[in-house]
Amino acid sequence: MASVANINDVLEGHVALEIECVDRLYLNAYIPNLQVGGQVVRFLRDHLGHPIPSPALLGPIGNRFRREAKAFAADHSIPILQLGKPDRSRWDDRKLDHVRPYLEAAERERRFGVVAIVACQEFQWVFSARNRAGPGKVVSFEYFREERRVGIYYFYILDPEFGPGFIKIGTYAPYSAKVWLNGHEWAKRQAVRAGIEFAALSNGFATCDQPERLQAICDSFGPEHVQAFFDRWIAEIPTPLTAEDRAGGY
Repeated sequence: MASVANINDVLEGHVALEIECVDRLYLNAYIPNLQVGGQVVRFLRDHLGHPIPSPALLGPIGNRFRREAKAFAADHSIPILQLGKPDRSRWDDRKLDHVRPYLEAAERERRFGVVAIVACQEFQWVFSARNRAGPGKVVSFEYFREERRVGIYYFYILDPEFGPGFIKIGTYAPYSAKVWLNGHEWAKRQAVRAGIEFAALSNGFATCDQPERLQAICDSFGPEHVQAFFDRWIAEIPTPLTAEDRAGGY
């Protein structure tokens, strides 16, 4: 009976380069002081100065964010792509597939910054409210989380250090965000600067004439590089809350 070959058998004798490196990263970003119901009440009442912390006050914040995102796109000639749910029967209907031509054009032109914005709707855990007071009593809102379909903006960025990445921000409280980056792309750009010759794969390295130096670059990658990317661009793109409103930021 013939044995079934495993992946190590298939690759034996064909591997030209072995490198350990961080691959794709998909990280959460959040506002620490806006994570539980009581913090929403304190934000609306004490920080923004509204005597009644009504959920109706949250709508204008999201609407302002939408207006500022559209104005930002218009001011910088950035396309806004209105995308629906991807067709899973197709291999080329991901958000990145629709944005890739803009990223590639910016790469050719060495033009760094936001190259496209994807506007869509997704399910997220957001805050809702109910009135705990009985009939005829002063309203007393209680905030709780529930999963709802809300507006989302993906800011796709070509970064000089990381290459392609995005920051995704929701339009409704608590205005959660996510960051997507690729450690391989970061390592490629550092290797080019260091004068290290290599043959690139779409997501990695095929060959390299100085693998020890390349591995040293991969080993040097740390959370401070991710934080620097986020700090660099969160200050450039529109957000639902101002830096002052975020009270400490994401």
